[in-house]
Amino acid sequence: MGGRENATKTILYFDKVFEEFKQLLLEHKPPGFDLWYWDEMTEQERTEMLPQSDYLLVATRKVGKDILSQAHRARFVQKTGIGVDNIDLEEAARLGLPVCNTPGGNSTGVAELTVLLILSLYRKLPLLNESLKSGRWLSWEVRLNSYQMEGKTHGFIGFGNIGRETAKRSRAFGTKIVYHDKFRLPEEKERELGAIYLELEELLETADIVSIHAPLLPETRNLIGEKELKLMKPNAILINVSRGGIVEEAALCHALKQEWIAGAGIDVWQSEPPDKEHPLLTLANVVATPHIGAGTRDTLDQVLHMAFQNIKKADEGQTPDYAVNGVDKVRANFSIT
Repeated sequence: MGGRENATKTILYFDKVFEEFKQLLLEHKPPGFDLWYWDEMTEQERTEMLPQSDYLLVATRKVGKDILSQAHRARFVQKTGIGVDNIDLEEAARLGLPVCNTPGGNSTGVAELTVLLILSLYRKLPLLNESLKSGRWLSWEVRLNSYQMEGKTHGFIGFGNIGRETAKRSRAFGTKIVYHDKFRLPEEKERELGAIYLELEELLETADIVSIHAPLLPETRNLIGEKELKLMKPNAILINVSRGGIVEEAALCHALKQEWIAGAGIDVWQSEPPDKEHPLLTLANVVATPHIGAGTRDTLDQVLHMAFQNIKKADEGQTPDYAVNGVDKVRANFSIT
């Protein structure tokens, strides 16, 4: 390590920062580390400081080969959150860099937003809020097209930490839980959650509410297109709080206009931010949010604590938790081949 064993270690943070968020980062940063902010550097500073960084910390910014190949001193990459589709996992593995995430850290926030989107669509909240503020009293006009969650079937595509946390909350509203996942749960866990496993087509045909909680992988990209949307009930709603690439947006827009389904709650987009003229943003039966599923102070506290403690653990010579790219041990040899 070139005589730096006892020196202050550096963590390079890649996403946008502002003063209040910097303060939160500093509150969670362990002693003995310096934080550098990529977003505030000039290109020259990035060129100079990236090869000197000991740890890479990232939320949503793309970290590809161009960055990883220049991070000569980096020991591993820490993601704040669960989805790692913004990081080149193969290149990191080739370079001997573990990529770790923070599973469970954002589950509650995303689960609560899922329920919020369902209720907003079912109870026509955006319309009622806007209409009352503009002087219209729609006390009776929307009742025949408003619904409650109780008695509905809630279908989950993806049933990991976030899906299961959402299911607990949905079930409390009186829904029936069905799910589809690459990995089926043990029967005991299914009984505990009151969840029934279905193949994807049957789930789409059965569910009144379909929410997506799957990672973006080659096999899940464009998983929901015209064929799948046509299987859904005309009064069903689709919620996507996972990744935009899982749903074909053009097909979803067409399905909503043709009333193949009743509505959609969308927190994630194929391109973020979406164009302000995006067709889905023009539809009254869409509730749209800007990838804010994990966007709470509580979630930030939890994932930053997990991330910084993982960095501290690795710096003390231990194996970091939750490596997702097949590399478990931090890189000790900083030479790049």
